[in-house]
Amino acid sequence: MKHTRIIVTHYGGPDALQVVEEERPEPKDGEVRVRVLAAGVSLPDLMAREGFHPETPKVPFTPGWDLVGLVERLGNGVSGFELGQVVAALPISGAYAEYACLPQRELVPVPPGLDPAEAVSLVLNYITAYQMLHRSARVSPGQRVLIHGAAGGVGTALLQLGRLAGLTMYGTCSAPSASVVSDLGGIAIDYRTQDFVQEIHRLTGVGVDVVFDGIGGPHIWRSRRAIRSGGKVVAYGLTSSLQAGRSAPGRGGGRRRFREIRIFALYLAGSWLLPGRKRVVPYSIQWLKRMKPAVFREDLVTLLGLLQQQRIKPLVAQRLPLTEARHAHEVLGKGGLTGKLVLVNN
Repeated sequence: MKHTRIIVTHYGGPDALQVVEEERPEPKDGEVRVRVLAAGVSLPDLMAREGFHPETPKVPFTPGWDLVGLVERLGNGVSGFELGQVVAALPISGAYAEYACLPQRELVPVPPGLDPAEAVSLVLNYITAYQMLHRSARVSPGQRVLIHGAAGGVGTALLQLGRLAGLTMYGTCSAPSASVVSDLGGIAIDYRTQDFVQEIHRLTGVGVDVVFDGIGGPHIWRSRRAIRSGGKVVAYGLTSSLQAGRSAPGRGGGRRRFREIRIFALYLAGSWLLPGRKRVVPYSIQWLKRMKPAVFREDLVTLLGLLQQQRIKPLVAQRLPLTEARHAHEVLGKGGLTGKLVLVNN
């Protein structure tokens, strides 16, 4: 039986995404075949397509960090899962497909009745937000935090989870997104017309306790200026390497997984040489998952419980068919989305 998947044929723009029809994959020993219901579209997907994310596979490859789907077939030796059960996973690549075969250890059961598009938002975006808040920054009620890109997928997750944690939150965003940030409990700062460093010091007097920076590059140093003495910047992204969804000018072509991470490391090291007791802490969801898989599973189960209890409500920006993956990359590259962009299979 045939199925559809998306492949990146070469490193480059959205035109590198192609729709292919091929035989459904068969699960190996210890694997489960999952019929994908929802796959997230994220900036790391765009970076991998361009060739510079640290997790970039060799071409051709199927992108897609996160998925929610139905258990459709069990490989030999698999136990603990039933046909038709809903599961979630963070495969890092391979989610843009109708079917995917994944090791049993990668799958986390999803409570019945949840919207797959909302549930898939937890796997990358909300895990990132939750772990940065509670495992990297170790926030406590009453602390003040600044969230860059506060209307995006990770940003809205940070706002919702930060409100549950009792934080005072500030968020950079564009003017049209200010109401979204305010509705989620944050104080909006228009990054186009306001200097966020000056605004934070005007609003707080001494700076915030934590800044969550997914932009990277020299922006880390500016974020550092917005924290108080003894505060920290949690640095988790490299989106400054993208301009309108494409590699920034001068970044070159091809697969260059480690160039950006070396630059990122230089900025991190440089920040420690600057005066003041201000730490910059890197966060990587994939490395924490690899080193502490039980912690990843525990945190995802916690978040699924919060979703089931309706204590969080992921914002789904758009739901697009799998075959419109190229259009999804174009939409995400233009920016301005509120929440998570999701590919769905009917």
